[in-house]
Amino acid sequence: MDAIKVIIIDDELRARNLLSGLLEEFCKDTQVLETCADLPNGVKAIRKHKPDLVFMDIEMPGHSGLELLDFFDEGEVTFSIIFTTAYSEYAIQAFKLSAIDYLLKPIEPSELEAAVERYKRKSRTEKADIGIQLENIKNPQKNRIGIPTQNGVKFIDIDEIVFIKADNSYTELHTTKSEKFVISRTLKNFEDVLKDIPKFMRAHKSYLVNTEFITDYVKSDGGYLILQGKHNISISSDKVDLLLKGKLFVKR
Repeated sequence: MDAIKVIIIDDELRARNLLSGLLEEFCKDTQVLETCADLPNGVKAIRKHKPDLVFMDIEMPGHSGLELLDFFDEGEVTFSIIFTTAYSEYAIQAFKLSAIDYLLKPIEPSELEAAVERYKRKSRTEKADIGIQLENIKNPQKNRIGIPTQNGVKFIDIDEIVFIKADNSYTELHTTKSEKFVISRTLKNFEDVLKDIPKFMRAHKSYLVNTEFITDYVKSDGGYLILQGKHNISISSDKVDLLLKGKLFVKR
């Protein structure tokens, strides 16, 4: 297998050297072709080397990393981007909602390895749709969440999510339209993304539910919830007490 061709764009020399060293040590199938201190030089390097993967700092003097694709025509974007950022929690939330990959500084080797593995698992179509995802970051709509699909990125109204079910390292997301999406993200990831929205609750280790769609609680068979009158969802015993006391429907 050919090495994954990498370009790093970051205005801090130390950050560039650190990331380059981490890739060399922990991601043996990558090859750093060039490191750049600003966006214009990064654009030149991309045109010259045609990399597979670009690690891009967001906050840099002169240009934001989010402006990178403004320098390319649609057909020229044959690379993926992993953003490196020390951004605030609010901005991180926007990245999560848009399904854009990022690494929070200081970069942990395990997180870097996981990000490169996610890159390798992505289909060609997913890699090409970074432009759609970035537009959602620049023009955020907080009531929607972006999830990767086989054909690109699907933006779903958060109010339409009925429940999300864990399936090993994947999840199933079910909507009010009877749609089911299988996504290569953990349930914990979705829990982190939706943690500030009061109506979402981790009812069980395998389920994150929208409490607005709970129609019944059934005591038999260990206890379970019925959502939309048709989905049977397990609920852990400690959450039953909260449910019966009416505390699941307020922000915890």
